[in-house]
Amino acid sequence: MSGTGHGTIDNTSDVFADLAMELYESVGVEHTAAAVLQFVLPAVGCSHAAMVLAHRSGRPAIAAVTDPIMETVSQLQMDTGDGPLIVALADGIPVLVRDSTTDARWPEWATKTCELGLRTVLQVPLRTGQRTTGVLTFGSSGPDAFDAGDEAIAHILGLHAAIAMGTARHEETLHQAADARKLIGQAMGILMERYSLDDEQAFATLRRYSQDNNIKLHTVALRLIATRNLPGRSAPPSNSDIAQMTRGRPASVQPST
Repeated sequence: MSGTGHGTIDNTSDVFADLAMELYESVGVEHTAAAVLQFVLPAVGCSHAAMVLAHRSGRPAIAAVTDPIMETVSQLQMDTGDGPLIVALADGIPVLVRDSTTDARWPEWATKTCELGLRTVLQVPLRTGQRTTGVLTFGSSGPDAFDAGDEAIAHILGLHAAIAMGTARHEETLHQAADARKLIGQAMGILMERYSLDDEQAFATLRRYSQDNNIKLHTVALRLIATRNLPGRSAPPSNSDIAQMTRGRPASVQPST
């Protein structure tokens, strides 16, 4: 951004120091994404920013935005599968649109972007190793708004964001796994008490029901805890049902009184 004082490492050293501390203290994916965007605007001198993350389902999702404009522009690209965001996410390369009024690569996106008053857009992929895990978007209402200094800072922010988001998602996965184990343990306890099963038989019952009905194991456990019955059943499973689910390992399956 020529002549504005933005886009130099010297002017943003304090911002990076604050960002590192904020990311260190952030908990959870949403909080971490919001913390990144909080520092994007002053560091690069842009007026709009967004973060989109890739998911195992194959469909990206918006993690955080600074305003409704970025939400609209990001969602449009995810819905149509077309735009600089999609290219950055698929190819793992940065994409710069200097002026959306003259860029002809993505006509539908450019038209909507112009209508919303967004002229310059920089898409920076978030990469960990060989994987692209998301995209950080920088936007400005003016044309050709980012200079080489701004782009360099944007890439540094992208590196910080990729590491921070990777850590946050890993920690969230661990928490989810711990919660799932806790739920499964509670569900096993219900089956063990009700049908006098041992822990292996109780787990085998849950696993067999999960496989036969194509329902995730933790979902089966959650519903059992909530209803005191296996999902989709109007009555408790019979002794023979339990015996079959434990694959012929029923010790004593009479419900406890």
